[in-house]
Amino acid sequence: MSFENLAIGMIGGGNMARALVRGLLQAGHPAGRIHVADPDPAQLEQVVALHAGVGIHADNREVARTADVLVLAVKPQLMADVARQLAAGPRRDRQLILSVAAGITLDSLRGWFGAAAPLVRVMPNQPATIGAGISGLAASASVGAAERQVAQYIAAATGRAVWLQDESLMDAVTAVSGSGPAYFYLLMEHMERAAIELGLPPDLAAALTRETALGAARVVIETRAEPGGLRAAVTSPGGTTAAALRVFEAANLAAIVRQALAAARDRSAELGRTPPAKPPPGRKK
Repeated sequence: MSFENLAIGMIGGGNMARALVRGLLQAGHPAGRIHVADPDPAQLEQVVALHAGVGIHADNREVARTADVLVLAVKPQLMADVARQLAAGPRRDRQLILSVAAGITLDSLRGWFGAAAPLVRVMPNQPATIGAGISGLAASASVGAAERQVAQYIAAATGRAVWLQDESLMDAVTAVSGSGPAYFYLLMEHMERAAIELGLPPDLAAALTRETALGAARVVIETRAEPGGLRAAVTSPGGTTAAALRVFEAANLAAIVRQALAAARDRSAELGRTPPAKPPPGRKK
């Protein structure tokens, strides 16, 4: 299926919207078929810096009026007001709505846009900003096969895109991949500081830590080996790695990781428990 004539509208011009625009442009999507709305001129300037042919607008309704697909890339706390505005204004029939706002459920989106609207919830992560992300997708019952392909096309512009059969798993996806980069950054921070305390110059401590993290991730992905098996292969009995791993085990790292991910999952679920708004009067649902 060809998507080059697809009119894609972005509501919000922040980091994730720009990541999607960048990825779509790199995938060959025509710049003139991408439009971005944001009230902040500075955000729009950064969009224009990606490609002068991308349409920029200060009014959300200008983008919503002609877009085949509307990507909601605004902060969760702004979503209700933005969605109500868009739902009340003129939009194309069967306009596909994608939301990349954390914690905004399909139920909330249905409350704003109506049960018949094709809705897809997308949970990206920060590496999407360099095209190395992974996104979890969940669709409403009103989304057809062709619309799923469109959503896949857009989400995959920033990396991999995987579908969830049950939206309730989105909170776990948020805990693992949405928040996950921060966990690895934290470990890298502590490794760099510890390396400096061991006497390494800061630039060398940083290089060793970061290249090791990158290399380990590449080995897992490219060999498709299980992390546990790779860890065992590096760990000689009585060796240096074993000595370090014993410290992690003594601190019960496994329990700490489980507790951390559960806390993130629970917080994601909590943020999503907002009552859906009723559709505005005067618009057929």
